[in-house]
Amino acid sequence: MQEFLNWTIDTIREDKLLGSWLEEKKYEWTPLVAKSLQGLFDHGVSVLIVTDNEREWLLEYILTNINSSKNNRPYLPFYDFRSFYKQIDNIKSDDEAALIKDMLSISFPNGFVFWYIGRSQHIRAILPKVEKHSFLWLFDEERQDAFNLKSNDDALDMKLLQMFRLYNKTINATLFGEISIEA
Repeated sequence: MQEFLNWTIDTIREDKLLGSWLEEKKYEWTPLVAKSLQGLFDHGVSVLIVTDNEREWLLEYILTNINSSKNNRPYLPFYDFRSFYKQIDNIKSDDEAALIKDMLSISFPNGFVFWYIGRSQHIRAILPKVEKHSFLWLFDEERQDAFNLKSNDDALDMKLLQMFRLYNKTINATLFGEISIEA
């Protein structure tokens, strides 16, 4: 993990498009990203991306860029959760949530994880927050197993794009054996 931490710091310092604020959050960032990528690469899980309404633009950006041919890597299983369950804003009960998880378990026999980006109290955060392996970029809640941000941060959109840039670079470095994310 030290190798991954050092690589993260070096990458943040070398890439002028990444903000120094990310270096300050390196101890929060690295274990969450490592856990996310271990699921993807070691266990073959699929990643279901969910955002609150205000971050749907980021969902589209991620889906457009995560498997872009300019990455020169195999396509990876990142999906828009809404393509599996359009009524995400209408989940009313634990029973309904359990039925959705059953459907996803059948659809993804190697497993799935949620990648949630948005306000912690948004209805779309319910499923990702109860799943223990979710990759959470949460706003307005201090949660230990999440990357925590403030929705009133004037630079929030820029920070989200920088976080995705670093995440995408980490995927490449891991996939091509430049770093190990093992704990």
